[in-house]
Amino acid sequence: MKRINILTTTIATCFILFTGCRKTNDLPSAPDLAEVEPGPCNTPPLRLWLFQQFVNWGKEPTIIAASEELQMSNLANFYALHFENSAENQYFGVNGEYTDQVNKTFTDLKRFWNIRSINVIKVASHGSMLQDRSKVFEMYKSVYGYSDDKANHYADSIATLLKKYPQFLNGDHPAFTFNQFAIPDTTIANVGQIPAKIIIGDGLLQGFAALGYGDNAPQAILAHEFGHHIQYDLGILKTGMKLTPKTSRRIELMADAYAAYFLAHARGAAMQSDDVQQVAEVFFNTGDCDFAVDSHHGTPHQRKAATEWGYSLAKKAHKQDHILPTEEFARLFDAELNNIVKK
Repeated sequence: MKRINILTTTIATCFILFTGCRKTNDLPSAPDLAEVEPGPCNTPPLRLWLFQQFVNWGKEPTIIAASEELQMSNLANFYALHFENSAENQYFGVNGEYTDQVNKTFTDLKRFWNIRSINVIKVASHGSMLQDRSKVFEMYKSVYGYSDDKANHYADSIATLLKKYPQFLNGDHPAFTFNQFAIPDTTIANVGQIPAKIIIGDGLLQGFAALGYGDNAPQAILAHEFGHHIQYDLGILKTGMKLTPKTSRRIELMADAYAAYFLAHARGAAMQSDDVQQVAEVFFNTGDCDFAVDSHHGTPHQRKAATEWGYSLAKKAHKQDHILPTEEFARLFDAELNNIVKK
């Protein structure tokens, strides 16, 4: 049971990696943030769904996937992070079923927000990467720093495990790509220059589809991660920034609000209320009860509240064709944040 809990905590989370910024605007200092206090909080359906996947696997394959040495549950996600550095030939969903949604939304996001986003790309994390021995070897060698002998041994082990455990679906099981990322342009040792990017895992999309949110989850996830690139652009996320539960919660809830504002705005995705309500449920499902963890993203109810605030800001605007500048939006959100976290 402990192994399963560790694995779900590790991969059922959207991460912000390599925090950095490309410019710093004249934003006010971060507000006085309310401390994260434990309160009523239930594990959302998405995490329960993922937990059940491991129960279905059984003990042995779950322990193997959770191995800190083998890193099987992270290989595909981190391969996309380190080595998928071109927007060409990207597809989203195991069979590319979400590609059109993601492409259109990404174009609209770049047009909508007033940041320098021309160099931000979107890429996918596919579990099928585990079938490519050369990619697996490169991960162990360049990213994890294993010796050639060890990297070769582990690459062979992955191939053997995929054959031994049909539960792994040859890598296409959602557990191997159950994540989303936003990173700025950066340089990584042994890898080189990484462009600013958004990474969406097939597994996360599969999970939301299983809960009935497949029509809106891709747009919501992408818009949220684009919200992090807004934060990089503004300097809200900075190189070497030390995250705490309350600062991480602010960052994540603000990204939810940016996403909801864009998705509901008449000049954005122009979603209707029923669709935006589904978006609120998507973000509800990405909340967590990890109050003491530095990467705490906010509780399910806080994430839903941030979404509803962003939606309301778009729909109640006096001038429906006006788009708030990103800086002004951040100020308005920070003024409301302590009310949102009381939800």
